[in-house]
Amino acid sequence: MFTGIVTDIGEVDAVEPKADGLRRIVIACRYDRASIDIGASIACAGICLTVVETGLSGNRTWFAVDAAAETAALTNASGWTVGTRINLERSLKMGDELGGHIVTGHVDGIARVKSREDLAEQVRFVLTAPHEIARFIAKKGSVALDGASLTVNEVDGDDFSVLIIPHTLQVTTLNAWQAGTPVHLEVDLMARYAARLLETAK
Repeated sequence: MFTGIVTDIGEVDAVEPKADGLRRIVIACRYDRASIDIGASIACAGICLTVVETGLSGNRTWFAVDAAAETAALTNASGWTVGTRINLERSLKMGDELGGHIVTGHVDGIARVKSREDLAEQVRFVLTAPHEIARFIAKKGSVALDGASLTVNEVDGDDFSVLIIPHTLQVTTLNAWQAGTPVHLEVDLMARYAARLLETAK
């Protein structure tokens, strides 16, 4: 489990294709190597991935994860190359502050940035969600976009908007978004359960 509060921006150092469509991805970060256990879960651009190896390169920590073919098919991970910057979040521990909302790290689909509007103190993005999951997105509800917990501003059909404050732009990769950018979307878990309960009640 995660909260959608990004704690570092990682950078892809290497990508190694393996058998059966598996890709080993090495990500440099600012985390203390001693604090990263083999088998730990780290949300990488909103995807929950398992650490299989760690190391040091100069003064930087790196960790490696394996992205399966299914992960590559459902996310943008297949397009990650050396230098790709990725929002990172360590898994939630008992007693940690829940600063965002409950995020599982299971990407529901790819949203696409429809427009970007740079305002005086923030940036407004309008995104288009896949039609089959747009129904789970509600005004003032929560979504995770590339792993960042955000509040939905407005909803119009399959389109929804979010407002991003300067701090979030500084500590995440969101400032690089432009019209057409594909974005990992995870809808609010509670919205999904509520919808399922309504379906079974019928």
